[in-house]
Amino acid sequence: MGCVQCKDKEAAKLTEERDGSLNQSSGYRYGTDPTPQHYPSFGVTSIPNYNNFHATGGQGLTVFGGVNSSSHTGTLRTRGGTGVTLFVALYDYEARTEDDLSFHKGEKFQILNSSEGDWWEARSLTTGETGYIPSNYVAPVDSIQAEEWYFGKLGRKDAERQLLSFGNPRGTFLIRESETTKGAYSLSIRDWDDMKGDHVKHYKIRKLDNGGYYITTRAQFETLQQLVQHYSERAAGLCCRLVVPCHKGMPRLTDLSVKTKDVWEIPRESLQLIKRLGNGQFGEVWMEKADGLCFNLTVIASSCTPQTSGLAKDAWEVARASLFLEKKLGQGCFAEVWLGTWNGNTKVAIKTLKPGTMSPESFLEEAQIMKKLKHDKLVQLYAVVSEEPIYIVTEYMNKGSLLDFLKDGEGRALKLPNLVDMAAQVAAGMAYIERMNYIHRDLRSANILVGNGLICKIADFGLARLIEDNEYTARQGAKFPIKWTAPEAALYGRFTIKSDVWSFGILLTELVTKGRVPYPGMNNREVLEQVERGYRMPCPQDCPISLHELMIHCWKKDPEERPTFEYLQGFLEDYFTATEPQYQPGENL
Repeated sequence: MGCVQCKDKEAAKLTEERDGSLNQSSGYRYGTDPTPQHYPSFGVTSIPNYNNFHATGGQGLTVFGGVNSSSHTGTLRTRGGTGVTLFVALYDYEARTEDDLSFHKGEKFQILNSSEGDWWEARSLTTGETGYIPSNYVAPVDSIQAEEWYFGKLGRKDAERQLLSFGNPRGTFLIRESETTKGAYSLSIRDWDDMKGDHVKHYKIRKLDNGGYYITTRAQFETLQQLVQHYSERAAGLCCRLVVPCHKGMPRLTDLSVKTKDVWEIPRESLQLIKRLGNGQFGEVWMEKADGLCFNLTVIASSCTPQTSGLAKDAWEVARASLFLEKKLGQGCFAEVWLGTWNGNTKVAIKTLKPGTMSPESFLEEAQIMKKLKHDKLVQLYAVVSEEPIYIVTEYMNKGSLLDFLKDGEGRALKLPNLVDMAAQVAAGMAYIERMNYIHRDLRSANILVGNGLICKIADFGLARLIEDNEYTARQGAKFPIKWTAPEAALYGRFTIKSDVWSFGILLTELVTKGRVPYPGMNNREVLEQVERGYRMPCPQDCPISLHELMIHCWKKDPEERPTFEYLQGFLEDYFTATEPQYQPGENL
């Protein structure tokens, strides 16, 4: 019952997990008083938690860390066999279609059918209405998943990003599943001291055989809630007491609504283009609104609005009439990017491909694969119009492309820790593509999108293979991105995940030079000739030698000697603890 004090002896020293803390002492400072003393203008805002409670449907699906959904009854079964049908809303949600329910945080539901993956059929105990609700917006009543401080399967690095977000005081905390010990949890706390400045401490929460929990054996608790209460009142050996749970951003769904879950080609008429957001190799991207939805569907994801796994439950090829283009945000060789609306009430981003860019049949076949790629660091594809002109409706990232962000946006003021963290996010997304045996083919800063909190996501993966333009397919034409392409791919068409690694090394130069074009002063023909002869770009100004060595490693002539993205992700995530622990900010980096 509550804290159980064992033998009356000096408490064992608390076991702290390996402190790979992400230190952002430059520009952030919290002393013993959690009142912020200095904020940079480019400060990182709250980062949405895209990791909690993500269910992906089907019989026997495990959700909420131990609740299984039956395929037909709608009753969720725990591993112990107890039926769980009462769930509570963790966020507000506004219905996007006539099939889903609007609800408020704290509202309770009876689950009627949980076989639709991201979308469950439920009855509100408040209104008595029945309809679909996004499954990652709810949690079992009285479970730890319903607690403000529980973040589920959140990685260590993402925990540090969220805790070090702008505005969080010392003592901000969260609890997540342990990455190293099955059945255990990790307590992550934002701390501050004179040596490290702002950083994050991680503590292992172990589980007793009888079901209790402890950080140190001297203080044991029957529940995690009791443990949190105890350390909220006193530090008791921790770096500081627990002050406030970390802000938990809106969850992300991989469909716009229950109707676009499986059939995601939408009528062109359902989209309304509002504003052109930008352009790239494959077209323009527009922001749009989608009827019945309350979130953004384009290449720029906001941390304030919820994101679903599609426009609707059953179809993701949408009618062209449902899309309205409002404002053109940019354009490239093959497409435009627009701000728009879907079905008149949901803002989205729309990429409109220029006719003749690619075969509609080939595009739809590739889109079926792209739709299945779901990762926090990939821009989510929501819906398509597959007849020419092809429309691609995606998640919306409100800071635009990484290239523009670095050259003309807030990115110009960023220092090396933020830039390396952005590179680590791209590596994490590419590591997923690597695990899925997929290839990007056009990895560069123009195809990375930035959202609030310096979140980076990879866009346009797989589209390069489909382009039918002669100046592109020649691989040395004016439209082909020679300066980012590995020599074996540019000369012989040998695109592999290792050619993506080469491109990632070029992207690293874009980051540390704030968007400078690679190989300055050289044209495409000169780049091909010089690279074949062994030339590699020198270390950029103010770039640490260790980071340039990583670039050189990515540019090995033999593709098999280049690192994996899994290695690159780990190297960059631990860069300031394992490789450059003595880093001090300079004028530029």
